[in-house]
Amino acid sequence: MSPLVVPVPAPSHGLERQAIIDLSAIANNIRHLREIAAPAKFMAVVKADAYGHGMIQVASTAVAAGAQWLGTAHVTEGLALRAAGFEVPVLSWLHTPDTDFTSAVANEIDLGCSGWELEHIVAAARELQLPARIHLKIDTGLGRNGCSREDWSALAEAAMSYQHQGLLRVVGVFSHLAVADEPDRPETDRQLERFREAIGVLEAAGAHLEVRHIANTPATLSRPDSHFDMVRVGLGLYGLSPFEDRTSAQLGLVPAMTLQTQIALCKDVPSGQGVSYGLNFISEVPTTLGLVPVGYADGIPRIATGGPVRVNGVTYPVVGRIAMDQMVIDLGPNAHEGFAPAAVPGSALGATAVLFGNGADGGPLVEQWAAAAGTLNYEIVTRISQRVPRRYVGGAQ
Repeated sequence: MSPLVVPVPAPSHGLERQAIIDLSAIANNIRHLREIAAPAKFMAVVKADAYGHGMIQVASTAVAAGAQWLGTAHVTEGLALRAAGFEVPVLSWLHTPDTDFTSAVANEIDLGCSGWELEHIVAAARELQLPARIHLKIDTGLGRNGCSREDWSALAEAAMSYQHQGLLRVVGVFSHLAVADEPDRPETDRQLERFREAIGVLEAAGAHLEVRHIANTPATLSRPDSHFDMVRVGLGLYGLSPFEDRTSAQLGLVPAMTLQTQIALCKDVPSGQGVSYGLNFISEVPTTLGLVPVGYADGIPRIATGGPVRVNGVTYPVVGRIAMDQMVIDLGPNAHEGFAPAAVPGSALGATAVLFGNGADGGPLVEQWAAAAGTLNYEIVTRISQRVPRRYVGGAQ
């Protein structure tokens, strides 16, 4: 039967495309990671809209699952958490001269400080007559944010001078690791050594620290000597592995996001049929094409041709160039190696198309899309756009 006359499935009245967020998976991931990190405290990093999963929903789940701290990059994110009613400690660490330090101090948001921010934070504290809470950041080798080792003593002395004046409290010290996702590299040892030195300098200057923290997700999983007083976990919350050679399942984590839509069109084409802009794919034999109505405007990288899409229990490759709103999969008998042919041409019309999920049914994982795009799993989930509605299932209990 021609796909043109296949009966239209009854409307499901569901979402045409959606990112399903399993909050139970997030809660279980947190509990698992907390056990690994204990007795260190646990910061749930919910920056970038919780890596695309929804900041408020994930933060609520994280706190219910035992996270004692929340972490954001920007003060605006921290303020959104306060506006939503979160009272747990919140740390925001990436600032510019236009950052609203006054609102941050007024809302008791802890502030990361690499040096230049100190005077801005003090000015806000003076205006409010309220001491700011800061975490001094040392650059131990990543070469991004953080005070240089050469300037660390001066920053420590300046911060403690303001503390003695009652304008701030130095409650934390932190840094960030460069290659913790490659556990055998020696640079992590050097970074931890420099971090310990920086702690010593700060404590010698009179600081009584609440938290010392440097461990990210990979270090939490592989370097117990990096846990100190607190770990900052981002990627692991969402069930994704930071290691190239270990899967989420091997780490005891469950991916929380499933991205799915419905097949929008299914049609037979002859041999020699070009597909999508540039006609980079030409069918070699008569085949059946399925139209998947998501594209780079939904956050799927344009470059990720070959990415997997699962339909009716079978995984097919994307062929041709990914467009703004759509992509095409080859359902025919000559699909790319490793993908099975469709059982019945046209049967996929209106069927659920899963781009990635938790892999429980052998379906595609976000890492396969990352490989197709030449990037990391972090980027794929974070870039799923707000045009894709989020649907939440499960919870912290």
